[in-house]
Amino acid sequence: MFTGIVEELGEVVAVTDLPDAARVTIAGPLVTGDAKHGDSIAVNGVCLTVVDVVGGAFTADVMRETLLRSSLAKVAAGDRVNLERAAALGQRLGGHIVQGHVDGTGTVLAREKAQHWEVVHVGLPRDLARYVVEKGSITVDGVSLTVVSVADDRFSVSLIPTTLELTTLGRRSPGDPVNLEVDVLAKYVERLTAPHLAGKPEETR
Repeated sequence: MFTGIVEELGEVVAVTDLPDAARVTIAGPLVTGDAKHGDSIAVNGVCLTVVDVVGGAFTADVMRETLLRSSLAKVAAGDRVNLERAAALGQRLGGHIVQGHVDGTGTVLAREKAQHWEVVHVGLPRDLARYVVEKGSITVDGVSLTVVSVADDRFSVSLIPTTLELTTLGRRSPGDPVNLEVDVLAKYVERLTAPHLAGKPEETR
């Protein structure tokens, strides 16, 4: 479980293609400071399991399902990535509940610069649009953000200087893909209420 508050901008050191998978090595001195085999680290919003830690870098395997659903299929050595360690019990929840399970990818459509912030417009897969609401939460490349506006095929977010400076979102250009994770609570509500809204309530067990 994560909060969507990026701890560090890491750098991809190496990517090795495997049958139906890939192995990535990422440098991140902060997140590897207490990391060990089996720990979880979110990379651009994707929860990965640490396989090895050596000299301030960690290695993780990325399975085929993750490559198909996220932008990690396109990462290469030298790319910067957002890193966050799993949340610890008892700490403040600065963002929102983030699982690190990417629902799909969007595309940066446009950026609007203002004096103290920047509005970024992102293309939204239509099958995810129903989970995104104005002033609700969404995770973009692992960053917990508040939705400013939403339509059937896009949404916008406002980025403060800290987010622009300390995450990959300050470097994304129109046309770049980004990982999206919608609010898991919305998905559970839909699943639980769907039978009743359809007029066919499930049996009480």
